[in-house]
Amino acid sequence: MITSAHTVLAALGVLLGVFTIAPGLIWLERRLLAVWQDRYGPNRVGPFGILQVVADMIKIFTKEDWVPPFADKPVFIIAPTIIMLSTLMSFAVVPVGPNIGVIDMNIGLLFFLAMSSMGAYSVVLAGWASNNKYSLLGGMRGASQMISYEVFMGLSLLGVVLMNGSFNLREIVLAQEGMWNVIPQFFGFLIFLLAGLAESHRLPLDVPEAESEIIAGFHSEYSGMKFGMFFVGEYIGVTLVSAMIATLFFGGWLGPWFPPIVWMLIKTFAFICLFILLRASLPRPRYDQLLSYGWKVMLPLAILNLMVTGAIVVATTG
Repeated sequence: MITSAHTVLAALGVLLGVFTIAPGLIWLERRLLAVWQDRYGPNRVGPFGILQVVADMIKIFTKEDWVPPFADKPVFIIAPTIIMLSTLMSFAVVPVGPNIGVIDMNIGLLFFLAMSSMGAYSVVLAGWASNNKYSLLGGMRGASQMISYEVFMGLSLLGVVLMNGSFNLREIVLAQEGMWNVIPQFFGFLIFLLAGLAESHRLPLDVPEAESEIIAGFHSEYSGMKFGMFFVGEYIGVTLVSAMIATLFFGGWLGPWFPPIVWMLIKTFAFICLFILLRASLPRPRYDQLLSYGWKVMLPLAILNLMVTGAIVVATTG
């Protein structure tokens, strides 16, 4: 039985873990990019450059938090908080272990999809409130990209729901004791991976903030802590998508020898490294190519995967 004290401790643990992992990922990404691109990376501040993240945090905290006089100030301030809140709220339903999690919801998967869709408001409002043509273009790009790929993300997960018969993430993990969902739902996994990459607008799908085209997109006018919230929110989003991939397709905390929470962390860490590798190795597509690929390739593939899964489930259950 999960008590209120257990819920509070779990919430504090999740918050502490997320805000510890996010700065660590900044250092990890720089080191891995350096390895894959045959260069040094951060190596001056502290051992292996680990204190470079501390230096960056000091810079963000001490840098002037400027609001442009031509911006819509209330909306400009609210926009970066939305992405932080939506990603943090999503972690409430992620089961880290058999009895470790903030809340066990029967509609946990739907809650995750609802919270992830809220991130589009952050991008749109930031682009509009900045009163800058490059920010507005980035906001429009981000809105169309995130809303489009949410469709494919939802469809890719319906196959998992059909097979396991539940929206409860804990039950979905337990249903994978005999076989991970990635085996029968391999195409669903690929679609979810690409949709998660687009949802977090990470390289190479960072079209909303393409610096070579529109400066920095929707956060061109942001500085100081507000920019830091967008920056950290992106890494929290990467961690969230990686944890959801591990939960939905790779058995979550299930595994031999190690404690359950260790398996969950190993699987999540592996997909975080995959996200970083994709950034290091793939070029950014054009905006029209990204949307065209989604509607012309991923949507038919997601629908086909759902139809085949439904047919197999009906055939096997009689």
